[in-house]
Amino acid sequence: MRSYSDLFRTREFTPFFLSTSLQTAAMTLGGLALGTLVYRATDSPLLSAISMFGLQLAQVVGATTLLSAADRLPPRATMTGIACAFAAGTALMAAPGLPIAWLFALLLLLGLIQSLGGGVRWGLLNEILSKDGYLLGRSVFNMMSGIMQIAGYGTGGVLVALLSPRTTLVVAAALYLAAAIGLRFGLTRRAPRTSGRPSIAQTWRTNALLWSSPQRRTTYLLLWIPNGLVVGCESLYVSYAPDRAGALFASAAFGMFVGDVTTGRLLPPALRRRLGIPFLLLLAAPYLLFALQPAVPAAAACVALASVGFGSSLIQQEQLMRLTPEELSGHALGLHSAGMLTMQGVSAALAGGIAQLADPGAAMTVMAAASLAVTLTLSVPARYRQRGAEEVPVRGAAPGERPLAGER
Repeated sequence: MRSYSDLFRTREFTPFFLSTSLQTAAMTLGGLALGTLVYRATDSPLLSAISMFGLQLAQVVGATTLLSAADRLPPRATMTGIACAFAAGTALMAAPGLPIAWLFALLLLLGLIQSLGGGVRWGLLNEILSKDGYLLGRSVFNMMSGIMQIAGYGTGGVLVALLSPRTTLVVAAALYLAAAIGLRFGLTRRAPRTSGRPSIAQTWRTNALLWSSPQRRTTYLLLWIPNGLVVGCESLYVSYAPDRAGALFASAAFGMFVGDVTTGRLLPPALRRRLGIPFLLLLAAPYLLFALQPAVPAAAACVALASVGFGSSLIQQEQLMRLTPEELSGHALGLHSAGMLTMQGVSAALAGGIAQLADPGAAMTVMAAASLAVTLTLSVPARYRQRGAEEVPVRGAAPGERPLAGER
């Protein structure tokens, strides 16, 4: 596949794309409304950050217990059920008088459910598209995510200001429900990719197999840690500029959109593979300027520039798919998604804690410096292994089989 039109001519891609767009819009509206609601109730940067990104903290539980189900459950029914669960949970969060403790309990439950969603969703995309179409297709989803976030944070800021955070949560719940309907009637019924019953033991065995390859291990770390630390910076937008946070989120989404278009459509493959580390450095470096407490317009420019670096995720995902056997693609992508979101949740809590002790600008600077340090540390083994085996696909053993050479 060479063009976006090829993607949308592929059966099932369009309804899948539209339903995912609705879910992204719902998550954007709901996250901003929830962060604002908690900040107004508690005046705490820590609790506000956790409310927006704490849902990801439950991903670590799902990554160690549920991921074997990503390739062993029917995709349409599973994705529809997840969207319905988010519709119900978001509607409950909008209930007047709901204690903050109950709100966080709901977040934990939804995060556990979401840990399964990434593997099922991106494993299905890998089935719908041909092997050479995955990167282009994923770039379209990432661009959609950027557009939905620009529109969602802008619209969410208006709804929160003119109506209320709780009303905005109700709108988000309705969008989740619409996504569930689109998934149920827009996708065809498919059998699971792998037979057998999902179990905690199987999850651990496959996680161990995927982690056993040094190349995959470095790729996972590059996907999880630098990205997650920068999302810790994003979690402080509400406390940095309470009345203008929507502008910062929209600027970040615009930068991400530019990075995804550049990475997925404009860069030739040979050049793209060499830009993974530079993009990760770009992702963090502009946040160092928050030590100077820039005004919102300057802060928005820094955020937009930094977010171009999120294009690195596409480069690392392409590498991951080259190193992973097809029958484990859903589990591998689910592990990527769960690990990334877990790191984002941990980083949001860490950034919120630093901001609680100092201020949001200082906390963003610390998180950005940590991201740069991790990227530079991981870039050494990444470059070494790419020189030695970049073009050689490393095939893993099926669960229960002895790993092949190179998987030690």
